[in-house]
Order: sequence, then C-alpha cells, then structure tokens
Amino acid sequence: MRRMSLTASIMSLIAPGLGQLYNRQFIKGLVFLVIDALGLWYFINNLPRAVWGIVTLGEQKQGMQKVGKLTVMVAGDHSIQLLVQGLIIVIFFLIFVWFYAQAVLDAYRNGILRESGVKTASFSKSAGSLFDKTFPYTMLAVPAIGILFLTIMPIIFGIIIAFTNFSGPNVIPPSALVDWVGFKTFTDLFTLKTWSYTFWNVLLWTVEWAILATITTYFGGLLVAMLVQQPRVKFKKFWRTLFIVPFAIPALCSALIMNNLFNGEFGPVNQYLAMLGIEKIGWLTNPHWARFTVVLVNSWYGIPVTMMMMFGVLSTIPKDLYEAADVDGASPFQKFRSITMPRVLFVTAPVLIAQFAGNINNFNSIYLLTGGDPKTGEYQFAGKTDLLVTWLYKLTLDNAKYNFASAIGIIIFFIIASISIYSYLQTKSFKEEDMVQ
Repeated sequence: MRRMSLTASIMSLIAPGLGQLYNRQFIKGLVFLVIDALGLWYFINNLPRAVWGIVTLGEQKQGMQKVGKLTVMVAGDHSIQLLVQGLIIVIFFLIFVWFYAQAVLDAYRNGILRESGVKTASFSKSAGSLFDKTFPYTMLAVPAIGILFLTIMPIIFGIIIAFTNFSGPNVIPPSALVDWVGFKTFTDLFTLKTWSYTFWNVLLWTVEWAILATITTYFGGLLVAMLVQQPRVKFKKFWRTLFIVPFAIPALCSALIMNNLFNGEFGPVNQYLAMLGIEKIGWLTNPHWARFTVVLVNSWYGIPVTMMMMFGVLSTIPKDLYEAADVDGASPFQKFRSITMPRVLFVTAPVLIAQFAGNINNFNSIYLLTGGDPKTGEYQFAGKTDLLVTWLYKLTLDNAKYNFASAIGIIIFFIIASISIYSYLQTKSFKEEDMVQ
C-alpha cells in the first residue's frame, strides 16, 4: 500500500502534475503541468543568461568600433541591468523550485490518503480550501511577494554592490563594465587615509549624536510630563495640547524655519543676541555650534513624542507608592530615583533602545537643517554634521560612489543590529515577565 504515495511522489518529481494525475486529480494535474511547462520554457530561455550576467557582469562595453571602413557605436552590456535582471530571474526560479517541492508534497500526501482508502479532494474543493482553511496564507501571499521583490531584492542588490567596483566617474555602465572586487571596497574604506579618516570621524559623531539626541528627547519628555502631571499645575489639557504642537508641524517646515532662525548673518536669534551685546554665533557654520544646534532642534521635534508616551507610563504608577514614600519622609529626588525612574525604564527600555537605533539613522534632523555642513576639506564627500546615513546619501546621489555607500550601509546595519539586540537582551522588560515589586 505504501507504493501509491511513493509512486505519486516520484512522478511529481519527474514533472509536477504527473503525481496529481496518478492520484486521479485530473484538473489539478493539468494545471500543475501547464505551470511546469511554462516555467521550464521560461527558465531554459532566461536562466543561463541570468547566471552569466551575475557572474560576469557583462563582457562588452559600449564604444566606437570599426566595421569595415565605417566606425559605428556598439551597444555594450549594462552591468547593473544584468545584475538586477539576473536577481529577478533567480528569485523567480527559487519560487518555481518552491512550487516544485509543494507539488511533490501534495502528491505524496494525497497518495497516503489513497492508501488509507480516503478519496482525494476534487479540484473545486482544493481551490475552495484556498479561501477556507488556508485563507490566511492565501491573503499573505500577495504582500509576501511584494516584500520579496520590493524590499528583500533591493537589500540583496545593495549588499552585492559593496563587492563590486561600481563607482563614478570611471566605472559607470554601459560605457564601462563593473567588475567583482571582493572585499576591496571594505579594505579601502579602512586603510586608505582619506576614506578611513572620514569614516572614523563620521562614525564617532554618529554615536555621539545618537546618545545626545536620545538622552535629550527622552529625559526632556519625561521632565515635561512630570511637570504637567504635578497636582498644583492647572489646565493640564491646555499644556498637553500646547507642547504637542511642534510634533504636529511637518519636519520639513520646522527644519526650514529653524534654518532661517539660526542663520548666522540674518537670523533672528543672532539679531536678538546682538541687541544684548553678544557677538554673532555661527550656529550652522561653526562645526561645534552646528552640532549643538542640530541636537537642540532635534529636541524640539522629539520631546513632544516622548512626553505623550510618558503621560501614559506615569499614569500607571500606583499613587500608594508615593504616599508610602511621603510617610517615610522621602525627598522628591528619592521618590524619583526609587519609584518613578525604575518603573518608567521598565516599560520604556525597548522604546529607548529603538529611539537610539533610530537616531543613528536620523536622516531628516541632520539633512533638512544643515545638509551635513559645514563642509571641510579633511573629509571625503562629508561635512562636520554628517551622520553615516547622510554621508551614504551624498556618496550615492551626489558623487556616484555606490560601492562605498553600500559598504557603509552594511556597516550601519551591523552596528544598529548589534547594539539593539545586546541592549534589549539586558533590559528587565526582556528578562522579567512581571515587574519586580
């Protein structure tokens, strides 16, 4: 009796659909055979070239060649198009392989049913199960395919570019061919003086920025929330509404306003300081002041968000704990240190880690305000307030250094992933199921 499932599996392994025909599922078998035939026809015609394109990245570059007595323009291979098209075809092939495996499993399972004396499901019943038992998987298939081609494939492409010499102005296809260079981009980033000096300094500022931006918004939001929550403060709804207004204004508008406010020559801030007899400050032109300014402006954006979160967290702390502390004669600072802060951290530690990771990649706060400036000749395509992510943006769109930008993107991912995972594993909210009383 075991032979039915084994025979059906072998037949489906030969060609998806044969096993279904053997199991007397004729319509399903024919559908599978058609899909198999179309898939084989497509991949026989396209897969070899896709693999060739990925492996070689092209062999003929665009240029002028003599054909007899004439000089004609010869269209060359576009390395990047070959790479992208190759990746798409390979992903389609992996989907086809998955379909192939599912067809074999389907034939095997239905063969087992026949061995048990159970009649196999009709085509209408099998199709109906897509909207019944397996309905969640059916509905998830469409976004899954979208994620596969619109998210995962671009990520793979971005990683692959780091291992090529795709960098302007000399290696721009089709006038030039892109080649595989292995880890050379990474070694150049760390060993060539101009690149390594820029990388380490931008990385250091990125970490400093992430720490400062996280601390100021987190504790600033907590402070404002605690002040508004004080029993002696009246019109609490008014204060909450007032302090949330900066968050309601689009970041682009706020950044443009702040850029004009802190303009070194004509900005209102410097004009008011001049009235007080204070010399003009280069808020956006002096490297130190520019870094101070971006942290200050980021606090303007971030404190309202943290404040709203803190309102919810503070409302969950039992008032009995504060009353007991008052009876024991605890000072306000002692109550904050022993009651408020531990409970706030317990709830918000994962959010704090997420804010820190987000600030490492906080493109808007830097680029919209300073554009990464002030510029400096010491850095390679970067300014004094550039983060790794804004430097990556400039390398990609402004300077066509795609391989270096890709390598930096990979490094950013490992930095954020390592810090986030390690920090989250150390939090009480991960280690403890219930809060320690």
